[in-house]
Amino acid sequence: MIRKQFPKGQPAVWVLALAAVTTGCATTATVARNPMETVSCSQEVQPEHQMQLDLVDSLTGRSQPYAAMARLESEGLHTEQHWLRYARLLAATDQLVRAEEVFRSLVVACASADAYHGLGRVYIQRSWLEQGLEQLAEARRREPSSGNIRNDFGYALLLAGRGEDAVFELRTAFELVNGEGAVRQNLAAAYLLTGNKAGLSWLKENYDFGLEEYAYAEQHAKGIGGQP
Repeated sequence: MIRKQFPKGQPAVWVLALAAVTTGCATTATVARNPMETVSCSQEVQPEHQMQLDLVDSLTGRSQPYAAMARLESEGLHTEQHWLRYARLLAATDQLVRAEEVFRSLVVACASADAYHGLGRVYIQRSWLEQGLEQLAEARRREPSSGNIRNDFGYALLLAGRGEDAVFELRTAFELVNGEGAVRQNLAAAYLLTGNKAGLSWLKENYDFGLEEYAYAEQHAKGIGGQP
């Protein structure tokens, strides 16, 4: 039986994805706001760096983004994983202009799925839906098996009124993460907005989607702009 999870303190769309380290380049690029500051695409995470990242992740998971930012800045930003977390925390602390600058630099320097994903999320947060969809689509193209990317892309498609496309992305994300997390509400909202009763029945019968979650999904769908 799948464990139910409800969003706490933020919209269901955003799942802070602290991705595992992958192979990549070691390019650097200048951040637009400060010509003396550079981002790193290095994937060589030393043990002491991993301890720092783990602490940052722990603080972030406890909804302490300001403390996480302080810890991250205290020992320097050595790898792409450091910079990705830094940009995400800028967004989480309402520094969206700065977050956009850093993510744009990461896109130019590293061209990773995580960089495109982060930039797309910031654009959506700034209500730049078309630009956000473009970046999220590129992130999806580069890493199609990421449940977090597919979830956020699907949610953005819902905002754009592309319900059937959103259902495809969100169902894919749902299966990739085994039906856990924020995608439960996003997929249910997509089914409600597209009138997909069979999909809602499937959630109930196979993933223990109960009345409380259903009521939340109805409110979530209305918040997106529909009247299920």
